[in-house]
Amino acid sequence: MIIVVKNNCEEKQYQNLVEWINDLGLTVHESRGEHSTVLGLVGDTSRVDIDLISSLDIVEQVQRVQEPYKNANRKFHPLDTVIEVGGHKIGGDNFTVIAGPCSVESESQIIEVAKAVKEAGATLLRGGAFKPRTSPYAFQGLKDTGIELLLKAKKETGLPIVTELLSVSHLDLFKDVDIIQIGARNMQNFELLKEVGKTCKPILLKRGLANTLNELLMSAEYIMAEGDCQVILCERGIRTFETMTRNTLDISAVPVLKEKSHLPIIIDPSHSTGVARLVEPMSLASVGAGADGLIIEVHNDPQRALCDGAQSLNPVQFKGLMDKVKTMLPIVNKKYN
Repeated sequence: MIIVVKNNCEEKQYQNLVEWINDLGLTVHESRGEHSTVLGLVGDTSRVDIDLISSLDIVEQVQRVQEPYKNANRKFHPLDTVIEVGGHKIGGDNFTVIAGPCSVESESQIIEVAKAVKEAGATLLRGGAFKPRTSPYAFQGLKDTGIELLLKAKKETGLPIVTELLSVSHLDLFKDVDIIQIGARNMQNFELLKEVGKTCKPILLKRGLANTLNELLMSAEYIMAEGDCQVILCERGIRTFETMTRNTLDISAVPVLKEKSHLPIIIDPSHSTGVARLVEPMSLASVGAGADGLIIEVHNDPQRALCDGAQSLNPVQFKGLMDKVKTMLPIVNKKYN
């Protein structure tokens, strides 16, 4: 349920309303706009008398929310959520690019890539320390050593780091990680979502390979229900009958999610296509669709990459893409931060 409160109301009346709602055992989420304030009520709202609240002088409108996700719902929070990480803003009219290798392979590799993507304009560094692989015989990542190397690259370049968490048992290793990524395979690992929701860190939540947008928003709700509202949604392609690409990029997810939720939405053109030459056109299409950012795989030597080299750009290709992205941003009223 949402209650729209008039901006010219007396503060005492407003506080009395909030206290009364709290006394009913409900949680109130406040979103102040230019012309009104929206109160989002979370909990069992069946005991709330809509007619009684509507009759109050300070109330402009009362509406029940039908969607099962509440915290992630734009009706609860009409304004775009903007998340700040290391001085960089994600969401709103800001555009962010996260770049780096699929997996951390060595100290020299991650630092070289970090310097290259920063010089090209990336604002955050990605890199896999723990790697979920289809085959148990494939490279699984450097694990805790990989995180240590990412932190060295951060110290060297100043770029905040983004890396994937696979298990609650690894959570202590992520205390210095700036953004925790929850990958596609763990999108509905609800116990993991609950635990990361307690960290109060920004969480990059990737859509599952065969999950609906409603399910993605419900997974975000699991995180937000624990008190962490710094969730970044990521469309990374879904599995369809098409075999010419690794996955199918659902570009329509951007405007749909923008309509339904206030959370930032970024696109992963690397995993969604699996083909390096398709990363640029899909990135530009994402900008045009209104995405809040991109997460792109960049490797200093893609042909020798231990993981996903076929979809990785080299630094020169990445620099060329960044130049085109920045040219497009004014068209969609976004700025590169």
